[in-house]
Amino acid sequence: MKENLVSIVGVTFKKYGKKYYFNCNGLKLKKKITVIVETERGLQFGTVVTDVINVDSKKINFPLKNVIRISTKKDYTNHLNNIRDAKIAFNKCNELIDKYNLDMKLIDVSYTFERTQLFFTFIASDRVDFRNLAKELAKLYKVRIELRQIGPRDKAKEIGGLGPCGRPMCCSTYLYTFNNITINMAKNQNIALNPSKINGSCNRLLCCLSYEDDTYSELKKDFPSIGDIIKHDGKEGKVVSIDPLNNKYTIETQSNERIELENGSN
Repeated sequence: MKENLVSIVGVTFKKYGKKYYFNCNGLKLKKKITVIVETERGLQFGTVVTDVINVDSKKINFPLKNVIRISTKKDYTNHLNNIRDAKIAFNKCNELIDKYNLDMKLIDVSYTFERTQLFFTFIASDRVDFRNLAKELAKLYKVRIELRQIGPRDKAKEIGGLGPCGRPMCCSTYLYTFNNITINMAKNQNIALNPSKINGSCNRLLCCLSYEDDTYSELKKDFPSIGDIIKHDGKEGKVVSIDPLNNKYTIETQSNERIELENGSN
């Protein structure tokens, strides 16, 4: 029986922003094309960031919104006007934040394409009572106002900068979503658990800890575990370290002698 395929594409609403999937709706789309899409918040101007993907409709677990059209010159002009006016709203909101003496830092402001909603993104160390701010913004702009507090990873993505490797941060250059990063990834790769070495600019674990974690896990499958007792040349020692990239591990005997062995040599 032939599969019922649905053509979808990934779209972002800002450079390296979160990627959302939409039904191509019969349109011929490809990467870097700008489009108008239907969202729960109304129409949005976005950029296609994936090739067209054909997916069995039975494997889609949530309803997909449609790409409405490929953007026109007028759409692009309206998009630029929205960006310009959002910058003005950004400055005005900062004035009001000072007026109400609110402990919050504004990060981004954006309109929906049809200017029916205006979104303010901010960071704060605690919950903020921004009811008076929201009322004044709504009175000023006469659209639906939404203020959203974001976390430290999102802040780093918005602001950008250089990572400890000296290159532009992954989150602000090509990562569209954040993976689940754990301290076990650092342990798995034998990285010293020094916060200055394993934390990024957001003071959270480095996103890049996930890049090679699967490789280390695969390489270590045939290795003894730390603490295992190994016999070698009549000597017995406890495994104290492993080096999967060089296919070696080290044992320590009861006389504190350290012996480096090649994995699989015993």
